[in-house]
Amino acid sequence: MQGLQAAWLHESSFRSEVLVFALLSPVGWIIAPGPVERVLLIGSLLAVLALELLNSSIEAVIERYGPEIHPLAGRAKDMGSAAVFVGLIGGALTWASLGIVPLVHRLMAA
Repeated sequence: MQGLQAAWLHESSFRSEVLVFALLSPVGWIIAPGPVERVLLIGSLLAVLALELLNSSIEAVIERYGPEIHPLAGRAKDMGSAAVFVGLIGGALTWASLGIVPLVHRLMAA
């Protein structure tokens, strides 16, 4: 719980992603045609939050050792950010294929 609190207090990206989670989770619950799709839609949002927590922890450890620029520190921070980016792409693909496209098909059929 301390990690979640620290992320909330110190990481604006985490707060933004929590807001997206709070807004989209109920939508995913409603529009998912079945339990597997529901888990995938909401799980993709949780995965982004987990990746953001890991990225923030990497950045905190690097900052702990000082502000000097080091290629390995930069690489670690870049890789952490890339992990979040890949998670966001995965979430977007999940929502596009399991949420948005089926919803549009249902609306057009009605």
